[in-house]
Amino acid sequence: MKFSELFKSRYPGVVLRGMGMGAADVVPGVSGGTIAFITGIYQELLDSLSRIGPHCITILREEGLSATWKYINGSFLLSLFLGVLISIFSLARVISSLLEQYPILVWSFFFGLVLASTFPILRNIPKWTLSTVVFLLLGIALAVAVSELRPGDIPATPLTLFFSGALAICAMALPGISGAFILLMIGIYPKVLAAVHELQISNLLYFAAGAALGLMLFSRLLSWLMHKYAARTLAFLAGILLGSLKIIWPWKLPMDGAEPVSSKLTPLLANTSPSNFMAQTGENASLGPAVIAALAAAILVLAVDYFGGGQRGKSYATPQ
Repeated sequence: MKFSELFKSRYPGVVLRGMGMGAADVVPGVSGGTIAFITGIYQELLDSLSRIGPHCITILREEGLSATWKYINGSFLLSLFLGVLISIFSLARVISSLLEQYPILVWSFFFGLVLASTFPILRNIPKWTLSTVVFLLLGIALAVAVSELRPGDIPATPLTLFFSGALAICAMALPGISGAFILLMIGIYPKVLAAVHELQISNLLYFAAGAALGLMLFSRLLSWLMHKYAARTLAFLAGILLGSLKIIWPWKLPMDGAEPVSSKLTPLLANTSPSNFMAQTGENASLGPAVIAALAAAILVLAVDYFGGGQRGKSYATPQ
């Protein structure tokens, strides 16, 4: 495909989906994989990434660049990751600022978005069995276990940045588990965000190299599972989304015995009720606006699923 044709047809929409994924991945607690799923490109993304590997060199040598580009669905991947990069470099500071100034409303919006995202997944499960229910519960348990992790602090060395990139990108590929949240848990999230803001090229390259390797390997596994064990895999992903709601509950207080958290960027606080939040902090719980924000997000997800996700389930209808 010629570069001039890249943004014809479906590709502007793919760029917008990528921007949505990038915006979500900036937030510690929300997964870009969630956006990929609800916008109907999750399976295509996994399948396209799983084709990237050493065998592409053989295709390139025997059939040329055009055949290789088509084989890996290059125009789709380029459009998507262009959107992700645009979003990360243009929206990272904006989203951080919004989380600092309006944490309850932002977390409420994402809470409604993630909750509503479970409905398209559950609806597209081709067959419900006892094992499907078990995998749903396992997904919930995994997300809750991740939410109970406590933050560490590791130095930003080339090796730690490489492995952090690999770990974060694997989490990003799973709807419901946030790569940014995992980075926050191991204590390297602020350093990565600083590298983005300050354009620390060497640190970004180490991180990107790890992310590239992790994505190539993990996407192969996920793609295989989605085709081979569709019902169980979708149930597991839905469980992860449901369990992750604990991470992004809007009303939080510092945990008992913990140092006060100065930045409202982090969801690493204890969940509480709106009334207790207001009693403990003296701040407005913003319950009405929070409910409106959550409903707006849910309506957005369901509208996207209704108008653009009709073909999603067909990819997963693999016999179990």
